Amino acid sequence: METKDDILILGIESSCDETAASVVKNGRIVMSNIISSQIAVHTVYGGVVPEIASRKHIENIDWVIDSALKEAGVAFSEIDAIAVTYGPGLVGALLVGVSEAKALAYALGKPLVGVNHIEGHICANYIQDPEFEPPYVALVVSGGHSHLLYVKSYSDFEILGRTRDDAAGEAYDKVARAIGMGYPGGPKIDAAAKLGDSKAIEFPRVFLEEESFDFSFSGLKSAVLNYLNKKKMLGEEINPNDVAASFQNAVIDVLTAKTIKAAKYKGVKKVAMAGGVSSNTELRKKMRILCDENGFSLNVPEPVFCTDNAAMIASAGYYEYIKGARSGLDLNANPNLKLGER
Repeated sequence: METKDDILILGIESSCDETAASVVKNGRIVMSNIISSQIAVHTVYGGVVPEIASRKHIENIDWVIDSALKEAGVAFSEIDAIAVTYGPGLVGALLVGVSEAKALAYALGKPLVGVNHIEGHICANYIQDPEFEPPYVALVVSGGHSHLLYVKSYSDFEILGRTRDDAAGEAYDKVARAIGMGYPGGPKIDAAAKLGDSKAIEFPRVFLEEESFDFSFSGLKSAVLNYLNKKKMLGEEINPNDVAASFQNAVIDVLTAKTIKAAKYKGVKKVAMAGGVSSNTELRKKMRILCDENGFSLNVPEPVFCTDNAAMIASAGYYEYIKGARSGLDLNANPNLKLGER
């Protein structure tokens, strides 16, 4: 039962190919989390088709929101604010969620809070652990983003490093396609790597300048493609599982090493991960081992809160809401929104 001091946020997420809605209490307690995935639709094309994603969002968004309210057992009148992803992401997809949220906010007379999708991923950690709080170092890795952040407070982030080219998840998708595993690449490579030898092929680890916390995965991706092309030219057999395992090992070596280095640099004892790639089983395993070895705690959301969902958006919306942030009805989708921008 909610008290008058409880704050209920309705979160809406439509930045890529998941239409999602969630009701979250006080930023941490998930009362409902409804996700309508389009994976089956886009698998045929080997990746997300933006126009199709937008149309599917339009078809799904009303019933997804209705389902979230029903599962939470609350009415629109009990919602304190509406939080919505307004960037970064696919512009057409974002516009569906933003338009829906603005219409609801106007019709219901409720506050509107625009949320940065990356900030949402970070806030998934507060859902996972009710006691978890800043400061800490966070690794955010997804299909479109690779960030290393120093999280000073619930809404104050220092970007330590970011990708200079391909994001980690993007590299996963491209390599999966190249070795015939299809879309979505992340889960398929994760599964295949369990059957392969991670030391079979020596792919490069790109650490860049000694003092840099940035990432670069385009060279690794090119190395995998060159290996595959050379094998084909020589008529030699390719073991997809070994390629997947060796590629994944190279990615994880860089992600974990830089994260541990960043935690030491900032003098924190807490590390968090977020984003779709953080659901990767081997990344979780290696990061936990290294955190244990260095005396750091590790917080990682369960997989459903690593991939795109609206509970994380509602959580982020809560922390923006209680600090007084509000968005006007002129809120627009911003596909290239940077962390820290409003």
